[in-house]
Amino acid sequence: MLAGAAVLCVAGAAPGAAYAAPEPVPAYREADGAKKVAGAASTADAPLIEPGGAYLDTVSPGERFYKLNLDARSSVYVSAVVRPGADAKIGYSDDVEVDVMTTGGKSCPGSPGQGSFQGRPQTVSVVGMRRLQEDADCQEAGVYYVKVTRDALKDSDQSPWPVELVVHREPGLKSGSAPAVAPSGWPSATPAAPADQAVARSGGTGFNDARALGAGVWRDELRPGQTRFYRVPLDWGRQLAVTAELAGAKMTRSSGYASDGLALTLYSPYRGQVGDKDTTYDGKQASVGLGLTPPVAYENRFSTDAWTRSVGVAGWYYVAVTMGPKVGEFTENASPVPLTLRVSVQGQAAAAPPYAESLTAAGFGVGGADLAAAKDGLTAPEAAEAADTRSLMRLVAAGGFGTGAVLLLGLGGWIWLARRGATSG
Repeated sequence: MLAGAAVLCVAGAAPGAAYAAPEPVPAYREADGAKKVAGAASTADAPLIEPGGAYLDTVSPGERFYKLNLDARSSVYVSAVVRPGADAKIGYSDDVEVDVMTTGGKSCPGSPGQGSFQGRPQTVSVVGMRRLQEDADCQEAGVYYVKVTRDALKDSDQSPWPVELVVHREPGLKSGSAPAVAPSGWPSATPAAPADQAVARSGGTGFNDARALGAGVWRDELRPGQTRFYRVPLDWGRQLAVTAELAGAKMTRSSGYASDGLALTLYSPYRGQVGDKDTTYDGKQASVGLGLTPPVAYENRFSTDAWTRSVGVAGWYYVAVTMGPKVGEFTENASPVPLTLRVSVQGQAAAAPPYAESLTAAGFGVGGADLAAAKDGLTAPEAAEAADTRSLMRLVAAGGFGTGAVLLLGLGGWIWLARRGATSG
């Protein structure tokens, strides 16, 4: 809480009740190095976006087009992270669609992807894809188009909203080694939630600064209208279950009710929605959970079940927890509500499929550095900074000059990053 913040009286509060004005909810951190781009009204003028790239644009109700030049050796996922204004009026049928299509206008396998705002101004990620699949359409190299469509009711917010586009490229498998049948028969019973002592981990504003978590119990806090993001490394064969709990809030009225007061969403490594649940919140204890995912397996992508199909690649899975803005109508906006996350990772580790190229170089998979980041609670930027520090230490040590001073400096920076992961957001 800011010292000296203005004191406001709350309509409907008990006589004499007052509280400090809340700080603004932190803004979404955009991808480092993202390029600005202007989507076109037709494919004829569509700007080029490239695999591995991140792009910033705005999207109004209607269609925006972008162009892709794709090879015939990889699956490509185009995620659109759309961010409404905090006070935007949104209808329950307002949504976003992302379609990867041929020059003939035919949707590719796995497209289009759709995502709903559920009637609230929350960050939503939607994915369209060109997926490698034997005897399917869209397997050739060449030009493809991405169409981003925002649907809004006539009386909904019509203003342009920021959108972050990321083109994720997953290498194909070696010739003749691609499985084509979805698995079945995995353990699906949700495990007992961990009961360990909670450790502080402050979530990020989005995918780019999501705080790393492993299995365990984690403590944070939320304010009305705020979404916190976290990331969990999930390797081949592993399964994930997450529960989010809100404690009691400081009330400004004798009672209150928000039908979507607490929402929990799980996203894949390419930012596609795996599943989501929400629950009511009346200022008292509440919880919502996502059951155990299927084991991560390449062949999951061929399943007809959306829950199974979404866990088809190893990597960082993202957890978003949102407190509905209507909670602010009966609680102290300036007083964050304690949030507890219980994370379970189950299942037997499995061998990675025989990819033709490095999976980790493409931003997927789970390596030792990812597990270390989860243990230390680092965001991706912090983990990159820690890796740079370690590289500098090795370089100076090899040179043998000034080693002691630089090693001490690097070690101090690494310890600072690890401690920051436990306390900052």
